[in-house]
Amino acid sequence: MKQVLKRLLGAIPILIGVVLIIFLMLRIIPGNPVLTLLGEHYSDAQIERLTVSMGLDKPIFVQFFEYVIGLFKGDMGISYKYSRAVSEMIGEAFPYTLKLACMGVVFAWIVGLVSGTVAAIRQNKLLDRLFMGFSLIGVSMPVFMTSLFLQYFFAFKLQWLPLTSTGSFVSMILPAIALGWNSAGSIARMTRSSLIEVMQSDYIDTARAKGLHKAAVIIKHALKNSLLPVITMMALQLASMLSGAVITESVFAIPGIGRLATTAIANRDMPVLQGTILFTTVIVILGNLLADMLYSALDPRIRKGN
Repeated sequence: MKQVLKRLLGAIPILIGVVLIIFLMLRIIPGNPVLTLLGEHYSDAQIERLTVSMGLDKPIFVQFFEYVIGLFKGDMGISYKYSRAVSEMIGEAFPYTLKLACMGVVFAWIVGLVSGTVAAIRQNKLLDRLFMGFSLIGVSMPVFMTSLFLQYFFAFKLQWLPLTSTGSFVSMILPAIALGWNSAGSIARMTRSSLIEVMQSDYIDTARAKGLHKAAVIIKHALKNSLLPVITMMALQLASMLSGAVITESVFAIPGIGRLATTAIANRDMPVLQGTILFTTVIVILGNLLADMLYSALDPRIRKGN
């Protein structure tokens, strides 16, 4: 418990630094959000009135101080474009990202763990080369290429699945595969290498000497110890997916956190962009904390070290 509290307290300066950097960078970028909102036809009086109403006439340190005070109260600001609370907009978008991320990680974990384990059992055989070949494609192929390929083949050619997401389970299958394929490849390759390394340990030789089959030795004895680094990667991948799959959500028209952020960039909607980046930062920090806790729970040596 002390270690958890220590890590949470250590995350506070990180969050403050992230807020400060984002706040300053968004105001250094050329362009005026007031002019973006007004469009082509405007007067000086309209510019001045909107600038005051948005609080952009105040000194930048005053704007930052007011923003931080608002964050402590749970207020992320008001959208320039839609005149809505940023926290409300994130609350509406996050369930879509959560659903996509959960389906993506389930696909990645199942496919990655099974492929990596089978590849380790059938080391240097046909299945090993086949699974590692697919995992290499998953790791190296950009997400947008994977998304477009899945859309073209399964939605356009075969017409098995919807082209874009409607929020239903079926319509989220292709986005989940596109999002999880890269992670599945990473998990498969790490699982295989970790298993092969553990299989060279002395206690594995003892288990083999008792007459156990190679597959039984891996499943009963080697798998648990070899999964420690894999589980850490899996927890971090979950946090990464929850933080907003920008490309996947954009290609499949999913109204999640990632698409909300890209829309905010296009509209120069600084409060929304600040809110989405801060929200994703918190998720990543929590994901790292979860990974550390899982690692400590599975490895007694780490608990003793703490």
